Amino acid sequence: MHGKAAEEYPFMNETGQEKNVGRSVWAVFAGFLVVVVLSIATDAVLHAAGIFPALGQRMSDGLFVLATIYRTIYAVVGSYITARLAPNKPMKHALIGGAIGMALGVIGAVVTWNKDLGPHWYPIALAVEALPTAWVGARLRLMGTSNE
Repeated sequence: MHGKAAEEYPFMNETGQEKNVGRSVWAVFAGFLVVVVLSIATDAVLHAAGIFPALGQRMSDGLFVLATIYRTIYAVVGSYITARLAPNKPMKHALIGGAIGMALGVIGAVVTWNKDLGPHWYPIALAVEALPTAWVGARLRLMGTSNE
């Protein structure tokens, strides 16, 4: 398509499709990146503050509850960002991010199961909460767009 037709129907333009795919990948990656950066930064602050034990020492179950709480909040934030950056279908993008998070959580649980790194419920909780937190993050974004 060229000229005015390409302007009226940008979704039929190959460059537009490629641009949307790139924006979709970026949206999911950016949400994931936010979750990882916030989680690692919070872990580092809590270690430096002496709330978490030194690296290599096992944390108490209560500290794993704390980690689960802030990781849950960060997962909602990351999914909100994914939905915000998505070129279309924000819920679908957030749920794709959640599915990736769930898969990574399951892999993490399997790989660390017999390593005595913490309670078994912790990686299971992270895997189980991935899709609901993705839905909540996207839903918050969609609720915000109805007011714009």
